[in-house]
Amino acid sequence: MRQTFDDSAAPSFGPLHTPLIREAMARQGLDGFLIPHEDEHQNEYLPAANDRLAWATGFTGSAGAAVILKDKAAVFVDGRYTIQVRDQVDPSVFEIRDLVEGGVPAYLRENARPGWTIGYDPRLHSPDSLGALKEAAGKTGATLTAVEANPLDSAWGEARPAQPKAPIVPHPLAYAGEDSSAKRARIGADLAALGAEAAVLTAPASLAWLFNIRGGDVIRSPLPLGQAILNADGTARIFLDPDKVTADLPAWLGNEVRLETPDDLVGALADLKGRRVLIDPSQSSAWYFGALAEAGAQTVRGADPTALPRACKNAVEIEGARRAHSRDGAALSRFLHWLATEGQINPPDELEAVTRLEAFREATGALMDLSFDTIAGAMSNGAICHYHPTRRLNRRSESGSLLLVDSGGQYLDGTTDVTRTVAIGEPSAEMAERFTLVLKGNLALARVRFPAGTTGPALDVLARLPLWMAGLDYDHGTGHGVGSYLGVHEGPHRIAKVQNTVALRPGMVVSNEPGYYKEGGYGIRIENLQVVTPFADIVGGERPMLGFETLTLAPIDRRLIVVDLLSPEERAQLDSYHAQVLAVVGPQVPADVAAWLTEACAPIAG
Repeated sequence: MRQTFDDSAAPSFGPLHTPLIREAMARQGLDGFLIPHEDEHQNEYLPAANDRLAWATGFTGSAGAAVILKDKAAVFVDGRYTIQVRDQVDPSVFEIRDLVEGGVPAYLRENARPGWTIGYDPRLHSPDSLGALKEAAGKTGATLTAVEANPLDSAWGEARPAQPKAPIVPHPLAYAGEDSSAKRARIGADLAALGAEAAVLTAPASLAWLFNIRGGDVIRSPLPLGQAILNADGTARIFLDPDKVTADLPAWLGNEVRLETPDDLVGALADLKGRRVLIDPSQSSAWYFGALAEAGAQTVRGADPTALPRACKNAVEIEGARRAHSRDGAALSRFLHWLATEGQINPPDELEAVTRLEAFREATGALMDLSFDTIAGAMSNGAICHYHPTRRLNRRSESGSLLLVDSGGQYLDGTTDVTRTVAIGEPSAEMAERFTLVLKGNLALARVRFPAGTTGPALDVLARLPLWMAGLDYDHGTGHGVGSYLGVHEGPHRIAKVQNTVALRPGMVVSNEPGYYKEGGYGIRIENLQVVTPFADIVGGERPMLGFETLTLAPIDRRLIVVDLLSPEERAQLDSYHAQVLAVVGPQVPADVAAWLTEACAPIAG
């Protein structure tokens, strides 16, 4: 599980591999080819064998795309990766373009030529995204064509890593809280209510949750790659690589689940002829829609039926999350103690911080993996929202600077994600003021009460308001869902400026992470995970309200707080939070850490 600091994704990738891809394109009669970041399972984090965008371009971010034409090429990233892409991709080979503003469709309109054939792999693209791409190509007189054989895979050849073979194991009821048969019956009833007779599931998280299994095919997420067909009566067929099936898995799945191989999938889809089949166009690629149409099934487009139930954690999962965050909080507090003592005398570089924090998590004896590669940004690197340190980019903290550390762990009972910003030496007045504005937003979002039907975007302004009033803002979402020993980014809910129609419900876990980033200077983010609490009455109120319980337990750097900017209510809220951190984490850490924690969690002055 040790995090690596890979420098291999250097600009040499473009010159090395682009000619090979063009040769394979030419053999297939293609004038261009589209390369999305997504793989066959629409994963955010990819197995090495499926990281086609990285192999083709050198870019290793979690979102992007590329287009290789016979005479030019471009790579597309969003605002999170503008610095990373320039560090990793050779601009003499790839033009660097914005993924959001115009994106691939605009590039095709500008550069495709009449009569050209531009290929795409239907297993890698959602059906919705293809509509805009086909329209853009068509306006130039070019044709967008599905290919049966991916020319990039052909060019990659024997150098391509093998597909992952991580064992698929049962996820015990002590952690899952509901057995698979009950889940399948519940989701099957939902399908019937929608008028569907079956659903095709292709998202690894859906399989992991529905069948109470876990794997290791996807980095930083305990996910098994595979597919499943769930029937409205609760029976199912699941398609898994036999090499990954452990001896006790068939019995765990039970008699109502038929265990098959990926080679059986095409025939199984053909068996759906004449049936109404639900499939999610945001989770399943165009290939599945084509296969179902060819089989004569009646496709019903709709959200993955497991997504919302998976997001609403049951009592066992919520209690597991509390345990995981308690354990993780102890590891993080040991790290923060190290930064507050040794780290002030000999400021660490980013890689030292990452390695030390992971060692503290490993020392718990319960860490299964990190939940993502740790973000540790010293000084100006902290202003890059999704910065990941490498040996080439590594910076050492200096006195009078800030160190931003965003990290998390995967435990059998829960997934964590936490960000703390720490002062190295004496912070400037500006740093403290803006840290306090971020803190005020975090506190507001933690204490809010809200009625049924409230969506995340309705709450987003609470986290931003203190910054807005000072003429400041941040360019990322405020909160994402988090799985239960699953992915650290989980839908369908979120807290952000962008529209989201999914109402927050009891049991949903969501991050609370406002921030501020001064380009070329420093970054600030304070992130806690919190779970939506059940409806409760408010004295004197007329409607019961939902709220949040903060799960993350780690002190917030009091040296960065301008107490006079906090209201009495905010001071009391922060003191209460720190008292909880001390009560829960204090008994788990060594005496010297506990003594420091007592001071770090003391009531603030004022």
